[in-house]
Amino acid sequence: MSSFASELGLDDYKALHRYTLDHRGEFWERVVARLGILFEKNADMVLDLSDGPEHPRWFAGATLEITRSCFQAPEETSAILYGREEDGTVERLSYHELEERVNQFANGLAEHGLEPGDSVALYMPMTPECVVAYLGTVRSGCRVVSIADSFSSEELASRMEIAAARAVVTVASYERAGRKIALYPKVRAAIEQLEARPFAVVVEVEAGKLEPRDLAWSDFLSERTETPGFLSDPDHVTNVLFSSGTTGTPKAIPWSELTPIKSAMDAHFHQDVHSGDVLCWPTNIGWMMGPWLIYASLLNRATMALYEGAPAGEGFTRFVRDAGATMLGVVPAMVRNWRARESVSPGDWPKLRVFTSTGEASNTEDYLWLMSRADYRVPVIEYLGGTEIGGGHLAGTVLHNASPSTFTTPALGIEVLVLDDEGKVVLEGETGESFLVPPSIGLSQELLNKDHHAVYYEGCPSGPAGEALRRHGDQLARLAKGCFKAQGRADDTMNLGGIKVGSLEIERVVDDHPSVYESAAIAVQPGGEGADRLVLYVVVEQEIVPADLKSELAKRIAEHLNPLFKIHDVVITESVPRTASNKVMRRRLRTDYASRA
Repeated sequence: MSSFASELGLDDYKALHRYTLDHRGEFWERVVARLGILFEKNADMVLDLSDGPEHPRWFAGATLEITRSCFQAPEETSAILYGREEDGTVERLSYHELEERVNQFANGLAEHGLEPGDSVALYMPMTPECVVAYLGTVRSGCRVVSIADSFSSEELASRMEIAAARAVVTVASYERAGRKIALYPKVRAAIEQLEARPFAVVVEVEAGKLEPRDLAWSDFLSERTETPGFLSDPDHVTNVLFSSGTTGTPKAIPWSELTPIKSAMDAHFHQDVHSGDVLCWPTNIGWMMGPWLIYASLLNRATMALYEGAPAGEGFTRFVRDAGATMLGVVPAMVRNWRARESVSPGDWPKLRVFTSTGEASNTEDYLWLMSRADYRVPVIEYLGGTEIGGGHLAGTVLHNASPSTFTTPALGIEVLVLDDEGKVVLEGETGESFLVPPSIGLSQELLNKDHHAVYYEGCPSGPAGEALRRHGDQLARLAKGCFKAQGRADDTMNLGGIKVGSLEIERVVDDHPSVYESAAIAVQPGGEGADRLVLYVVVEQEIVPADLKSELAKRIAEHLNPLFKIHDVVITESVPRTASNKVMRRRLRTDYASRA
């Protein structure tokens, strides 16, 4: 980042960030050149704002296929280092080998009747096959539909239906924490719920275990190892990801050919990723950090380190060391687990240069402990953003002093305003809601199943200079020296185990319990920081032992939504407070719960 600033004749970060806002088109043109993004046809105009900042056209007139830019490292450079919980070995896949397999998958899609624009769901752990399927789908011109493998068959079916998936790629099963997790039966259960029946491609399936129309991975791959790829305009949809809102239905957020540039830029400047680095971030293709990791690694000519298994204990610690990870991504729950188990010792990760954290609000004490594992020489780059941004809007850098649980700067190319309830910019020591000033590469411009304007722009105040603002919804505290601290969501979305989920999605499942009349789900942060914890306020129709109700509701949520969504507490109440327009007053419930502590 310092060399980039020097090229521009700028002598500090603040001036660099201001430049990226005052010269947005020029900044992104320089990013594209620095990353070496390949265009088949160059743009007529880098940034066209003729339709306003809500509807910018980036690199208008250009054509590209973004995965071409993912294979510019020397052929024999390691693209993927892969470890398994069960045996502790580290396997290697070179850039050349990865691209050949990507081509085989892309050709396999065409040979089995899929065309550009068709959707292919991925419901599997982050393995080399997952990366191959992801990049192969994008290269073919089809759309990846990213779905977390922890979701139930009902939620899988819902997301495949929204995206009109014609195929789904999965694994027969995999090992995690010594337990075998079968995915193919959940895929079959989901397919049976759909009117249009997609076929499944299954990795490592036993002979004779497939249903008719489904294919083993080895049978699906083409023998052809070359393909020209599908060239398109920059707005072509490559990936559909899901983020829960407050309506009970997940938002289907498209990523375009350009969104990966935002991910790679963030990694390059904020996580300090360059050629030769090894990036390890235990994640999932259903969460935006899965695609982020792929592009952050390959567009920066680096290596991604993938681990099949639970990121806890001696096995994962050894893998990070043996893979030579230079960047390690974490979520707060993971660090909390390591600290409780003392599973990481000083000196375990000698090549590490950067920790980076996202997914939920972190805990200061946990992160000071994490930094102590590396003698405080490795900073934690806090990273806050969203699927609809393609990366982060608040972050840190290696140029700033690391302050655990604190964001030291808005991301390059992004302007963040924190406003109070009256629409005024908050002062130091105050808390408000975050808004973004468009445009930026990475910011979504459409939703497949909702009104994009209504979700992100409708009802937003104007900025101090009359700017159009975009709603993001994080509650932020403004600290000294331009820093920020996350205070949770301003709307009714919560982040449980690193996955965003809407309150109404949880309430829908809870209200089906025979003893429940109505419910309200809220997220709390005990002690004022750390991960979101799920608290249910419940009005009951018939008496039930509270402990039994909590147990039964936990089972329902695990079965119908996600086993990662844990209940912190159940409060039985006489009524749920509502506004005159019948909206649940969740902010009042959060205040009430805080007073009970």
